Amino acid sequence: MSDDINGSDGGAVARRTLLAGAAALPFAAGAAGASPRKGTGVQPYRFLQVDVFSPERFRGNPLAVVVGADDLTDDDMKLFSRWTNLSETTFLMRPSRPDADYRVRIFSVGEELPFAGHPTLGTCHAWLASGGKPRGEIIVQECPIGLVRLHRTSGRLAFEAPPLRRASPMDAEMLARVRKGLGLTDAEIVATSVLDAGLEQPALMIRSRARLLELKPDWSALGMEALGVIAPFSDRPAPGQPDFEVRMFDVTLANFEDPVTGSLNASLARWLIGAGLAPEHYVASQGTVLGRTGRIHVDQDADGLWIGGDTTTRIEGVLNL
Repeated sequence: MSDDINGSDGGAVARRTLLAGAAALPFAAGAAGASPRKGTGVQPYRFLQVDVFSPERFRGNPLAVVVGADDLTDDDMKLFSRWTNLSETTFLMRPSRPDADYRVRIFSVGEELPFAGHPTLGTCHAWLASGGKPRGEIIVQECPIGLVRLHRTSGRLAFEAPPLRRASPMDAEMLARVRKGLGLTDAEIVATSVLDAGLEQPALMIRSRARLLELKPDWSALGMEALGVIAPFSDRPAPGQPDFEVRMFDVTLANFEDPVTGSLNASLARWLIGAGLAPEHYVASQGTVLGRTGRIHVDQDADGLWIGGDTTTRIEGVLNL
């Protein structure tokens, strides 16, 4: 993410919302894809549903993308995002900053988010598929937290992980709730942290992937909306096998769990690599318990820390809104 980002906490949804501050440039004519909305009549918009973070069909995290959505109202966006009933729906627009390639607004069942990982990859995929032409190797997305850099590597898109504003161990009271809420012992826990990259995310690493896959949170004991957990995949990974397994428990989502979470994996990578608990290049698996095959590719180089994954258009057509 660009160093000029200035996010701040606040908003209507306690865990998922930040104060928005968006940032403008001609949008590729082919990518705009729709006539301006006029009056109250039905207008057509290019629409894509993208499978994000999985090499296998229908095993990632789905994203709805409306292209050329500049003239839609907030109410239009809220209404449609509720109707899709997906964890996120995005609206692709012309940028308002000269240093951005496109602008996106991200909604989660009617509530706007300042940033999210799988919507960032899926929206960039939709922009490119709709005729968007990057001006260089780096693609620049504008969203409420500022500018987010992306690039293409090994056939995948990757976004730059936001910098952590804070990564500190859980205090004794929170750790006690986590142990009780997940049924873990001290011996099973490797490390804990409260991660803040503009969105506060408690997280912990445990020793056993098998134990991780068994976990069933007791939300009343946890006393929090969300919690990320990661474990090594195995002591001796086979060739091509992921290095880590991740679960993101979230009481606000269907099944109380997110299939694949780009923002959590970005914060986990910042924390674990910085703490020497993970290598600079690794692959994480997520969504196993939900029947998904999420694969998050983490790569740290001299230019930044990148979170990548496969993106595939599964539905393409016209939205009449």
